[in-house]
Amino acid sequence: MDRGRICVSVTGADASAVYHELQPILGMVDVVEIRLDMMAQPEVAKCCSLVRKPLLFTNRPVWEGGLFPGFEDDRIRPLFTAVEVQAAYVDFELRADPLLRSQLLEAMEGTPTRMILSWHDFKATPTAEELAELLDEMIASGAHIGKIVSTAHSTADVLRMFRIHEHALAAGFPLSCFCMGNPGRITRFATLYLGGYMTYGAVSTQQATAPGQLSVAQLYALCGEFEKGISHG
Repeated sequence: MDRGRICVSVTGADASAVYHELQPILGMVDVVEIRLDMMAQPEVAKCCSLVRKPLLFTNRPVWEGGLFPGFEDDRIRPLFTAVEVQAAYVDFELRADPLLRSQLLEAMEGTPTRMILSWHDFKATPTAEELAELLDEMIASGAHIGKIVSTAHSTADVLRMFRIHEHALAAGFPLSCFCMGNPGRITRFATLYLGGYMTYGAVSTQQATAPGQLSVAQLYALCGEFEKGISHG
């Protein structure tokens, strides 16, 4: 059965720390997200030379739940470097300056690098209409992949988010879509088998980068048990 990708978010202070963090779990993941906002210096090229997996570079600003506090021009500079070294993905926020987004997309033309356009709500889950509008905006943006993450407080929140998968699939738009928070934990796994492009796990439960995030080992084990159950049907 086809499933989405498992991405591990790593938070090492430098490229060497990232490399060592990854060694125990590298065989369980499809993509590695390097959180540049958690690095002392953004060692993009060195990460690419050390880690033999598709890399996603994210430089998350404070206003989107990250740690980068500075100017946008400074924040986006290492993302251009990621395009230059042909990283698999860069993450860029839907709320960020559309002009910078256009410049980054232009730099990607003719390269294998793909933009993941992301949006996070750390307090709640929007209405179905608002979620549909977010998806439409992402599709119209020119980005290659979308990422919509909300905070679930109830089963209704979870079900509302899952319905966005259907719209994305109908539009042929790759979308990562799941919920933070304890009620949303199941979405981080279930999205893999409901058309979600990718889910995100932590190196360990102690190193989670978002509320309710599962470890890669937990995600990998759940996938194994689920697929075993399907095969024995």
